Amino acid sequence: MKVTAKLKKVRGSHWKLRRYAKVLKGKRAEEAVEILSLYSSPNAKKVRKVIRSAIANAENNFDLSADNLYLTEMRVDVAGPTLRRIRPRARGRAFFIRKRYSHITVGLEPKGGVE
Repeated sequence: MKVTAKLKKVRGSHWKLRRYAKVLKGKRAEEAVEILSLYSSPNAKKVRKVIRSAIANAENNFDLSADNLYLTEMRVDVAGPTLRRIRPRARGRAFFIRKRYSHITVGLEPKGGVE
């Protein structure tokens, strides 16, 4: 039984958020939260928030224990809106600054199947 949690339109680029997704995939859920607590990045806090939400969903909605849950899916997708800002450059030119948004999806499953 797969338990999921999503956080949509997160203010952070998908490149920076995927760093944590690659590190954590396949780990125990509690261990992943502990690993993310060591990072000081605001993006790590956003990913940790989603994992905690998925653990809470598993405990409250499906009566699963948090000790037996593993991260089976950790996906960071590009979201629709992108804020565009203009940075003035030399000789009257302008460069764009793109402030991107992302969607984070976390999937948890118990190791030994359904409890």
